[in-house]
Amino acid sequence: MVLAKILNPPTCPMKIRIITQCRMTSTRLPGKILLPLGRDTILGLHLQRLKSTNLPITIATTQNTCDDELVVLANRYGVDIVRGSEDDVLSRFINVIDKWDDDWIVRVTSDCPFIDPTLIMQGVALLEQHIGSTTYVSNCFPRTYARGFDFEICHSDLLREAMAKSSDAFDHEHVTPYLWQNKNGRMHLCNVSEMEDNSHWRLCIDTEEDYQLCQYLEQQFGASSLNFKSIHEIMHMHPELGKINAHIEQKKK
Repeated sequence: MVLAKILNPPTCPMKIRIITQCRMTSTRLPGKILLPLGRDTILGLHLQRLKSTNLPITIATTQNTCDDELVVLANRYGVDIVRGSEDDVLSRFINVIDKWDDDWIVRVTSDCPFIDPTLIMQGVALLEQHIGSTTYVSNCFPRTYARGFDFEICHSDLLREAMAKSSDAFDHEHVTPYLWQNKNGRMHLCNVSEMEDNSHWRLCIDTEEDYQLCQYLEQQFGASSLNFKSIHEIMHMHPELGKINAHIEQKKK
């Protein structure tokens, strides 16, 4: 099934922005986001798919000189870019919020070249049904989709609260633990799930093995033009593909 362009913006009467975090200094695969994948780069495919949501997009990166390349790429794809701390990723998100003053933030990570915009819009639709300043929507709790399709949606005020009230370095590095761990005791957690558990597959890129798998999916099946259902079907039909990176452990959240 080919990935369809979403023609209509969300109907909810709030401002929603996608923030994708990225940097060139990845510890396990440095510079991974600019590695070639098909006719583009990992980050380029990621941004192309996100743009199908018709939501505004900001790249949240660091002040490191090695991330200067990302400014050029952001301009090429017509997306905003905001720079800040390397380690305090939460503060980067606050920088974006301060600049644009959006009500709701969709958080994604740039090492997901096959991220599905239709899933993100399912999350927006779920948000509309359970609208509230303490609503948190994701497809990770519990996780049923392959890694690489992750998204989170929350109110910008919640991220401001996390920034102000949490001194935990873990919270600041990973942006949202203050929310999904319900540290304020007020969170309303909503999850987008599918019936079948496909969470054991890795379609994000953090290691050379992850990259090899995504390269194969793109070269042999044109995965960058497919939705999550079609990619899951390919993984089911070719179980040997999942073995390429099955031994890779996800970094702890």
